[in-house]
Amino acid sequence: MIASYDQQRLREITEKVHSGTRLSFDDGLFLDHEVDLLTLGRIANVVRERKNGNYAYYNTNIHLNPTNVCVYRCTFCAFRADLKAEKAYTFTDAMIRDRVHEAKSLGATEIHVVGGLHHQKDFDWYLNVIRVIHETWPALHIKAWTPVEINWFSYLTKKPTRWVLEQMIEAGLGSMPGGGAEIFHPDVRQQICEHKADAEEWLMTHREAHALGLRTNATMLYGHVEEGKHRVDHLCKLRELQDETGGFQTFIPLAFHPENTKLSHIIKPSGMTDLRVIALSRLMLDNIDHIKAYWIMLGEKTAQVALSFGADDLDGTVIHEIIYHDAGAKTPQGLTVDQLHHLIREAGRVPIERDTLYRKVIRNGVDWQIGDPIRVGESDRHDAVAVSMP
Repeated sequence: MIASYDQQRLREITEKVHSGTRLSFDDGLFLDHEVDLLTLGRIANVVRERKNGNYAYYNTNIHLNPTNVCVYRCTFCAFRADLKAEKAYTFTDAMIRDRVHEAKSLGATEIHVVGGLHHQKDFDWYLNVIRVIHETWPALHIKAWTPVEINWFSYLTKKPTRWVLEQMIEAGLGSMPGGGAEIFHPDVRQQICEHKADAEEWLMTHREAHALGLRTNATMLYGHVEEGKHRVDHLCKLRELQDETGGFQTFIPLAFHPENTKLSHIIKPSGMTDLRVIALSRLMLDNIDHIKAYWIMLGEKTAQVALSFGADDLDGTVIHEIIYHDAGAKTPQGLTVDQLHHLIREAGRVPIERDTLYRKVIRNGVDWQIGDPIRVGESDRHDAVAVSMP
């Protein structure tokens, strides 16, 4: 329970939320440290429904991790492998094409591409991954490469970030995922990923991407060695960049999975913690439209509940996800559209299939087309039921 002398503070914050007034860093700390989960969720749901009504979004997507060989040895990562390790692998062009053909057969609208930083592959190899995907099926949206990878490409080529991004866009890149953010604060970053791109480089890469017209996502890895003040600081830094560029479209809180990592002694975040972080994120990120409850990491049940705690998106079918499964995720290797619909409807929400850029996907047999951007308002609040699905 909240101490009686804090009730006035809670009322002031609640009034801010209802009036659309921005919450401060101190407001975020108060919500994170003092407010009970159900109250926090109730306040976050006000923002969720103001922005997204009763909709809950998903997409039909597939993952491609071209290699797990990586020069970095982040303490939280169970995916990476040394070059000669038994589990090490690298995709060939033929294997990439096979994955794209599989995506087409499944009706995917997006392929999500991230992987290790292979020290024996030059920039052209990574560029070729995008080119092969795009040439194999030009209609498939390519969401690829985190700022950590872009920073590595810049190092390989001795070229600026903008040049790297321009090459990728020319090859077929459509947007960028939000990975690699972890926790921005240097005290935490030095403990979990001291050698890879720092917070300033991560933010700068997204700033450059937004300037080139790319929409991107943002993430935060929580539940390891960070504290509440580090999480709130992270959210405030994302909010500042969004004020500047407007290029972020989704925020994804990522729950740390300790199994098979160098931090395996840490207890995995509970469902209560997951919901608290999602609700806090929805309240602090007033200028980012969507909060994703990534079912792969949260589990289907927690992701369902998150749809009443600030989240409006479950991600998608997520076929061939291996990074978090290597870290001990017990969730399925993918969900069908019917399963996603069931999860969303059971949570009392209306399912909407979206593409990567949050436009309605309208199905007609095995073909699909992209509709108008999804907007929430009294006149179109229930349009979702008219969208046909496979």
